[in-house]
Amino acid sequence: MHTPHAASPPRPPEHRPAALFTGVLALCSALLLTLVGVEWRPLLELDSDVARTTHRWAVEERGLTQTSRVLTDWVWDPWTMRVLCGVAAVLLVRRYADSWTALWLVLTVAVGTVVQQGLKAALDRARPVWPDPVDSAHYAAFPSGHAMTATVVCGLLLWLLRRHGAGRVLWRTALVVAALSVTGVGLTRVWLGVHWPTDVLGGWLIGALVVVVAVGIHRRRCPARRN
Repeated sequence: MHTPHAASPPRPPEHRPAALFTGVLALCSALLLTLVGVEWRPLLELDSDVARTTHRWAVEERGLTQTSRVLTDWVWDPWTMRVLCGVAAVLLVRRYADSWTALWLVLTVAVGTVVQQGLKAALDRARPVWPDPVDSAHYAAFPSGHAMTATVVCGLLLWLLRRHGAGRVLWRTALVVAALSVTGVGLTRVWLGVHWPTDVLGGWLIGALVVVVAVGIHRRRCPARRN
């Protein structure tokens, strides 16, 4: 006797908001990439207006500018974020014996860096140039490597904290620190005159997209340990 095939189970309801969020991030990232790539004039004019204003403030407010340089060069530097990622990977292996998640974390940050550098090379967007610079940076402008790296690392670490049942105090503290870091590093890059505002926005959007895609992959690989 022929046995009828069972119908495929419906997608769990919690996956629908995640899929929608991923789609929105992808659409916004693609739109911004396109506008930057074609050098859409209204966007360039907005970038220039904001950059000129913040640079004037940075020249006048030397104390705040020096603080921004310390924060961006040491506290929120991409290599600082990568070291933090490495420490988290070691903890995952030693405390939870979760080598797969540790590898996933390191590879996701590495992939994010490759994507970032690939987009910089493809778009080759020039950085702002000032007659009286307060800081300097190398390579192409879009997307901001500082903003993207901070978004990827902080986003992944926040998700791991929730996944491992972080307590309320730890979770709220980590959330505040992550929000300040991601927002702060973007603002310092514009303040120091080494990025256009849309470079930072691109770093945030593309970094968030990398996080949600990576989390989706992890959930498929380890469905029994979802939030």
